[in-house]
Amino acid sequence: MRILICEDSVLLREGLVRLLEHTGHEVSAAFPSTEGVVEAVAADPPELCILDVRLPPTFTDEGIRLARTLRARHPQLPVLVLSQYVEERYASELIAAQGGAFGYLLKDRVADVTEFTDAVERIAAGATVLDPEVVAQLLNRRGRDDRMAALTERERTVLAALAEGRSNQAIAALMFLSGASVEKHITAIFQKLGLEQDEHGNRRVLAAIAHLESTGAVPPQTPPTPQTGATR
Repeated sequence: MRILICEDSVLLREGLVRLLEHTGHEVSAAFPSTEGVVEAVAADPPELCILDVRLPPTFTDEGIRLARTLRARHPQLPVLVLSQYVEERYASELIAAQGGAFGYLLKDRVADVTEFTDAVERIAAGATVLDPEVVAQLLNRRGRDDRMAALTERERTVLAALAEGRSNQAIAALMFLSGASVEKHITAIFQKLGLEQDEHGNRRVLAAIAHLESTGAVPPQTPPTPQTGATR
């Protein structure tokens, strides 16, 4: 897969280049700022873009604005945003925006090579992957309505895992359930939330998170840690 990186930290930028190349990917370009990125994507489109949230010159929201621009101009281009810590407003903006698959991960996740490369490949394949901390904050709202209150504890756990971009199979392994049980929980969740069922995981995740963000929700229960050898 051809990947473009935009990250101002030399150490992290070079680390990402080496990590991605070591795992069989090609880094088409690596930028220290947003300057020239839009033109580079237009001239030689990558298959995925990895962007830092805070970039020169102001180190505020340059990365988010770049992500929005790229997603608007190239709707099918997967984008992965990396952040030092959870910035809920920025995550919300990306979720609400129209565009292709995307991910929002904390930079700490890069240290887990297997988890990070797995997330990169899932995003490139069309999934939405949100950091568990981002999911927790989006769901952790003061308000709660009758629809969220109707979810069982296990259904909230399944919903949190679904919002992280996990497949039904991965959720089943994570929670030690059968595939049929997971499908049953997901069907119940969408029925209770009044959301139409959709076979496309990316759209289901976006619909679920957008709904929870706009209406308020209780915090998800922390999924159990998978045992050694469990499928992610």
